[in-house]
Amino acid sequence: MTLAVDFMGLKLKNPIIVAAGPWSRNGEMIKKALAAGAGAVVTESIVNEVNIDVRPRVAYRGNGVQNIRLYSDILLEEWEREIDIAKSNDGIVIASICAQTSSEISYIAGKMEKIGVDAIELGLASPMGEGLEVMAASADKIYEMTRRVVASVDIPVMVKLSQNVTNMSKIACAVEKAGGSAISAIDTVRCILGVDIKSRKPFLPTYGGYSGSPIRPLGLASVATIAQSAKLPVCGIGGIDTYEHVLEYMMLGATAVQIGTAVMLNGFGHIEKIKYDLEAWMEDNRIQDLSEIRGAALSEIKSFDEIRVEPKVSHMKEACSIADCEKCVNACIYGALEKNCGAVSIRTDKCRGCGLCSDICPDRNIELIWP
Repeated sequence: MTLAVDFMGLKLKNPIIVAAGPWSRNGEMIKKALAAGAGAVVTESIVNEVNIDVRPRVAYRGNGVQNIRLYSDILLEEWEREIDIAKSNDGIVIASICAQTSSEISYIAGKMEKIGVDAIELGLASPMGEGLEVMAASADKIYEMTRRVVASVDIPVMVKLSQNVTNMSKIACAVEKAGGSAISAIDTVRCILGVDIKSRKPFLPTYGGYSGSPIRPLGLASVATIAQSAKLPVCGIGGIDTYEHVLEYMMLGATAVQIGTAVMLNGFGHIEKIKYDLEAWMEDNRIQDLSEIRGAALSEIKSFDEIRVEPKVSHMKEACSIADCEKCVNACIYGALEKNCGAVSIRTDKCRGCGLCSDICPDRNIELIWP
């Protein structure tokens, strides 16, 4: 049994890659991530000209995280020292690079290749800055940027895409046509985390990137779309906290995954926990190689017109065991569930078989059956 994967020609000891972010902001942090067991690490986004750093950078209110740190505050030339530190004990390092023109981004890519990184990730989908957003939504611009970078280096080039587009399939195909080695998705999503109603001010003073568990469904949808549209390997990003989340992405077509917010909230030790649990699942399910489950759920994702509507109704498996719980009754917008004297009854003539009561029941005591 092995966790090892071949991702765009790189031999990863496991599919867990630490994503670009403050947790990979310099050589020492990257080295720590690799020592913690990551299959690879993506540097914090590197730019050609570093402007004044922005503070504060992060807001968290118990669920998702808003981050307004744009990119690394280390000069391009200084990254040679940082990469030397990062790779002092071996390990795969991918440079995240960002620019607004093809010539500039290909220049940065060439510099990073000479410095010694193993691959490039093009960060073309930042939620901060209108110019980058427009570029991320343009298949033509994505094609040109990718083509120029691919032509300028001899190492793999991965392109990070955003969920904030309406033409994900077209953009994925543009990356493939331009010679990209892989696609990663998704970048953080533009957000305002919330407002302090006492001060009447937002928690952070500008739009930022939203990450963490709330964006996982968006990431899963994007990975499935890309996997169905292009033949390139996909790296899934967004809300990965557990081994189950890794498996979800892989079953929808991902070869590897990136984690960032989970590391920020739990530390690098969280990588080892995910790996341990993933290995245990593989052993329990007699899976020898992760390629056995890659894309296993992809065939079940169909267009709305293709799906077969099954006329099922809700059914209580056994008597409700929680006397004061009425979650299923309150959630039924069709009025099909009632609770009297602690017993839940279902009117099949009103039930439309939407399945919400089954998911919302704390005991998972409701199932959908054929009428």
